[in-house]
Amino acid sequence: MANLVVRNLDPRIVDALKQRASAHGRSAEAEHRLILEQTLLRPRRRGFAEVLAAMPDVGRDSDFTRESEKTETGNVFD
Repeated sequence: MANLVVRNLDPRIVDALKQRASAHGRSAEAEHRLILEQTLLRPRRRGFAEVLAAMPDVGRDSDFTRESEKTETGNVFD
């Protein structure tokens, strides 16, 4: 395993890491490893364009047209 040394950290970051580690019952070093692993090795989130492109091509555009805002029944909150 490799070692990583991080210098010149703001003391607030170190304190936050220690508090987070304590809350999870881990050492600051173990918490640091977990944060790095979760942040750097998690699956990449898909972008909006990718999500749209993955949507199935169903229906016609006319199936999704907006109906008139005005209705004969009036305002539902009256």
